Amino acid sequence: MNRCFVDTNLFIRYLTNDDPVLADRVELLLDDAANGALQLVTTELVMAETVWVLESSYHLKNIQIAPLVRGILATPGLEVINGDLVGKALVVYELQNIDFVDAYIAALMEKQGIKDIYSYDRKHLSRVTTINRREP
Repeated sequence: MNRCFVDTNLFIRYLTNDDPVLADRVELLLDDAANGALQLVTTELVMAETVWVLESSYHLKNIQIAPLVRGILATPGLEVINGDLVGKALVVYELQNIDFVDAYIAALMEKQGIKDIYSYDRKHLSRVTTINRREP
């Protein structure tokens, strides 16, 4: 089966429908993947960029973005590398109202059994109760 990588801009077109022609083409691609015609692959970095674009360019809030990204994670025929971590990060991102990348770091730390982080980020990382933020 042919494996193809999916970049951020396809998800943005599909989720926002800001260009209906391109959004429809993405939907056809996703349908092909769901039907087994090809395997689509993306990564957590693409998910992070998708979150960032939806926040910065479309002014969506975390409670609007999290369900959209969960939809991507649940797409048949699409593999999101480290998708389990993205899913855990979405919970922290949504409930703690912190940056997605910080939420991903917290999810990764939990998976790795790491409790302490050195960071000057008091605003976001201090909200995560499962980790201890320290300053050098």
